[in-house]
Amino acid sequence: MVAEVEQGDLTYKQVHKKYGIQGKSTVLVWLRKHGRLSWDFNPVAMLQTPNQRIKELEALLAAAEKRASEAELKVRLLDTIIDVAEGQMGIQIRKKPAAKPSSSSASKGR
Repeated sequence: MVAEVEQGDLTYKQVHKKYGIQGKSTVLVWLRKHGRLSWDFNPVAMLQTPNQRIKELEALLAAAEKRASEAELKVRLLDTIIDVAEGQMGIQIRKKPAAKPSSSSASKGR
């Protein structure tokens, strides 16, 4: 039963029904005691098989990668807009980088 859940064939609730197990936490106790995976209590994760959780995490990763790609494109677009505006208006829009402290004042703790 533990192997069926850990391989993703059944959820722990499906094991309850399939084998007619009475106790609500019996399968979870067996998973923690005899299983090879971490079965710390997480109600959302407990409803999913490991394969379902992997698919969910892969979808989250894909969404994060898409957001990062879109953010990178936005930065490039805004940089281009600023470059064009600076060129056409002949003014500096970007701030100059702050001057670094000299080595003598840095060593004095200022």
